[in-house]
Amino acid sequence: MTAKVADKKRGFSYAKYGYLFVLPFVLCFLVFHLYPTLRTVLLAFTDCKGLGNTSMNFLKSDVFANFTKILSDDVFKLSLKNTAILWIVNFIPQIFFALLFTAWFTSKRNKIKGQGFFKVVFYMPNIITAATIAILFNALFAYPVGPVNSLLQEWGIIEKQYDFVAHPTSARLIISFIQFWMWYGYTMITLISGVLGINPEIFEAAEIDGANDWDVFFHITLPNLKSILTYTLITSLIGGLSMYDIPKMFNAGQPMNTTLTTSMYIYNKAFSGSYLYAQASAASMILFVLIGICSIFVFLSMRDQK
Repeated sequence: MTAKVADKKRGFSYAKYGYLFVLPFVLCFLVFHLYPTLRTVLLAFTDCKGLGNTSMNFLKSDVFANFTKILSDDVFKLSLKNTAILWIVNFIPQIFFALLFTAWFTSKRNKIKGQGFFKVVFYMPNIITAATIAILFNALFAYPVGPVNSLLQEWGIIEKQYDFVAHPTSARLIISFIQFWMWYGYTMITLISGVLGINPEIFEAAEIDGANDWDVFFHITLPNLKSILTYTLITSLIGGLSMYDIPKMFNAGQPMNTTLTTSMYIYNKAFSGSYLYAQASAASMILFVLIGICSIFVFLSMRDQK
C-alpha cells in the first residue's frame, strides 16, 4: 500500500497546506490590488476631492461628468500623445536590438565566446532603480556644465553649451533612450528563452537542407517566436502607456509638458495641489480602457490565422 493511499484512508490531505501557501498572495491581492481598483472605479463617479472635501457623494445629474472633463482637457490629450511618442520611439529600437542579439547569441554556426558576460551586461540596466538612472542622466546632460556638453564641445560638434532638458525634442529622445537602454536586455533574455524552447531538430533539419542564418531566423525562429513576441508586445505596451518613474524623476514633464505622460497627469490631478481624486480616477479608467483595447488589438493581430 502506497503512502498516498494510506494517507487517503486515514483521512489525511495535503490540500490544506496548498491553500495556506496561497493565502498570503490572495490577501495581498485583495488588499493592495482588487480593493484599490474597485475604489478607483467608484471614485470616478463621485465628487471626491481629497483634502478639504473627503466626502464621496455620487454624481446624480451627470454621472459621466468627470470623464467629460478629462476627455475635454487639452493637457490630458497632450499627455496621451507624449506617452505614445515616448513608447514608440523607445520600443522600435528595443525590439530591433533584442532580436538582433537573440539571433547573435542563439546562432549555431557562430559560437560567441563570453555569452554569459554579454548577457549580464545587457541585462544589468534593468536591475538598476529608475531613480538612480534618472539622477545619472540628469548629471550627464546637466546644463551649463555637464560631461555630455563638455565632450561635444571638445569634439567640435557644438560651439556652445546646449540645454538638452529644456528642448522638447532632445528631452523626449533622452527619456526614450533611457527606457530603451533599461529594457532591451530584458526583452532579449525573454526572446532567447523562447528560442531555446524551439525543437532543436527543426534547426538541424534546416542546416542539412542548406539554409543560411538569415533563412533560419526569418523562416524558423521568428514564426516559432510569435507567442513570445505577442507577450513582449503586450507587456511593453502596458509598461509604456503607464510610464511614470523616468519622465517624472528626469525632468518632471518639462519643458512645457512635452514629456508629461498620462500616469504623471493622473498623479498631478490626485496629489499635486488640486487633489481631484474623482477626476484622477476617471483618467485612470480611461487609460485602463485604452491599454485594454490596444492589448486586444495586438493579441488579435498576432494570433495564428486558421
